[in-house]
Amino acid sequence: MAEHISGEIRLLLEQLVDRFVLKGGKAPDGIESMQRELEKMKVAYEQDLDPADDAAALQEPSNDWPGA
Repeated sequence: MAEHISGEIRLLLEQLVDRFVLKGGKAPDGIESMQRELEKMKVAYEQDLDPADDAAALQEPSNDWPGA
């Protein structure tokens, strides 16, 4: 299972790099940018394992419409 997921992730990463290159960037620059963003995501995940569980994310918008 882990090998399948790893292969799927690699394919998605290659597609991202391809998109970056098609827009005029260089592959090494795209990979470096992805590494920086992944590191930020890792730090954020370590600080809050499931942001969807936050109370602010679970609050529904108020229904202040007249006659509601």
